[in-house]
Amino acid sequence: MLPHFSTAEWLLAVFAAFSLGVAKAGFAGLSLLHVMVFALLFGARDSTGIVLPMLLVGDMCAIAVYRQQVRWDYLRKMLPPACVGIVAGAAVMRHLSDAAFKPLIGWIILSLCVLQAIRMARAAAFGHVPHSAVFAWGMGLLAGGTTMLANAASPVMTIYFLAVELPKFEFVGTAAWFFFAVNAFKVPFSAGLGLITARTILFNLVVSPPVVAGFFAGRWIMTRVPQRAFDGVLMVFAALAALRLIGAF
Repeated sequence: MLPHFSTAEWLLAVFAAFSLGVAKAGFAGLSLLHVMVFALLFGARDSTGIVLPMLLVGDMCAIAVYRQQVRWDYLRKMLPPACVGIVAGAAVMRHLSDAAFKPLIGWIILSLCVLQAIRMARAAAFGHVPHSAVFAWGMGLLAGGTTMLANAASPVMTIYFLAVELPKFEFVGTAAWFFFAVNAFKVPFSAGLGLITARTILFNLVVSPPVVAGFFAGRWIMTRVPQRAFDGVLMVFAALAALRLIGAF
């Protein structure tokens, strides 16, 4: 059975699904919008299961379009720690409230935004740290934990991929495969927590077309945004997402 939403709530849900598609086209930080809307409509914890199948739809769109623009070396570095982070996040979800964990994630992401802003202003500030195995594992663990707990890994991966200076289309292609892998890995954990059910799948079928439409709208925008502006927009959205998790607005 579909949710008993008002017309305004359905329009909000469709808009959020459209924005999710735009985010999957490359504007990863825009995930703040659909995270906020679906948390409002379904509650923060339940919304993670609601959103997951939609994320997979967006991931498959991105893979289909950007499959030739992927850096497999970065995927090999990031996927193992991300999977460990997902397992840890699933365990935490059984014991720690969403309200207690969100501010911690927000402060971590905001700190990374500040560090990356310094690095962009002074290229030599961090030396070779972003390319080290320790940095990759740390970011991978954080991405896995945040994506399991709040579908909030996009700002984390934004910081990582900007730190290693991936061009924007390699950024999108690599992120597409990364998120498809981790989101598929999350499915049995979310189902085991009761967050994915026949009722949520029915809702996903209704709102998946706006996800696809949003993806192709975002792809059109991507071809018209210069690299420097692209990096700046992503940094701003990542910082906004962090502030939202902290509860600043």
